[in-house]
Amino acid sequence: MSSVAPPGVRFHHGSAVVPAGAVHTTPLGYDRGSVPIGAPLPLTASAELVHRLSGCGEVVVAFEGKLGDTLLALSGVRAMLDWLRLRSVRTSVRAVGPYAGLIARTGLIAHHPVTTPHGRRAVIGDRAGIEAHGSEAVVSLVLDPAASPCWLSDGRAHPDLPARHYLALERRLGMRLPGTAPFAPTLATSLNNLVEELRSVGWLGGLTIAAVTATSWPERKDYTAQRYIELAEQIAEAQQAQARLLLIGGGNAEDGFRVSAEAPRRHVQVLHLDGVPADQLADLFPHCDLIVGNDTGLTHLAAMTHSPERPVIGLYARHSHSKWRTGLPHHHAVATDLSDRMHQGDLCPVRDAIPPDVDVHMDAFPPAELARVCLDLLNGVRP
Repeated sequence: MSSVAPPGVRFHHGSAVVPAGAVHTTPLGYDRGSVPIGAPLPLTASAELVHRLSGCGEVVVAFEGKLGDTLLALSGVRAMLDWLRLRSVRTSVRAVGPYAGLIARTGLIAHHPVTTPHGRRAVIGDRAGIEAHGSEAVVSLVLDPAASPCWLSDGRAHPDLPARHYLALERRLGMRLPGTAPFAPTLATSLNNLVEELRSVGWLGGLTIAAVTATSWPERKDYTAQRYIELAEQIAEAQQAQARLLLIGGGNAEDGFRVSAEAPRRHVQVLHLDGVPADQLADLFPHCDLIVGNDTGLTHLAAMTHSPERPVIGLYARHSHSKWRTGLPHHHAVATDLSDRMHQGDLCPVRDAIPPDVDVHMDAFPPAELARVCLDLLNGVRP
């Protein structure tokens, strides 16, 4: 399931199955594999929720919070729309808020063509989205990352958030839905001006590595540009190639995005991309051979827009490496012992107020050791 990297750090492959008994779980309550799609579950549904959703003529998908929480919760939207389709409930569906464009890329809304709304409205999203758009709704569904447990079904655990959200809603609606692991939807991509400009000047040719430096918690989650540069140098030297490193930084809408190149190094050319909108990065990530990032929304976005044969690696120092991943087979993790314990016990150091035994930071992942993991994945070898 995992292999030892440096002392106290482990690699976890995205396709690894977590067996029953390895982590703290909550029984799903039924043998999912034995229930036909569309059949009632052998447990009681939420009658009020089913009643209200059955009479809705419009579904509003509303997320206003963090990008990462939003992306990992889209499987919950998929579950609701799967249920409506199986029940032949005709509704119009629309996404609102800052992530409406990204949500449209999943194809979820395309399964339910928008028509003239009739009847009552249902809203599904995060708490901020419900507060902003749910005042006239007859039913609102909050997809809270802290709420759904790690489910146990068919002899395996389902620790990733997309699985948690999908299965939680399946249980509440009382019907076996068609989704199977991985439950996270992927996002369609296309060419945009940024991609075309970078390609025209040679930045997307050869070995291209993207590294996510953007984070809402820099004192704890910033791997730093310098470590990423060292990582890229190690990889390029081993590959006997010139690497192009795209450092993806944060920013805000008022500043716009900024692009700046560093002086060429022996093995690596470095380009800083700060404040690039998420929808443009969604089109850029598939052109990268490798993406490495901290546990943040842009890393999750990279996994949901990336080609399956191209690896995405998340770095997890404190939080559960399994919960805060997409569950997609090419989305891997390198994690500390603390992250592993959070994974095993289904704990959160913030929610559960668990102070670390030692002050764990991103320097737990030496660039040279991390490069070995990256090289194995780039060469098609499972670490």
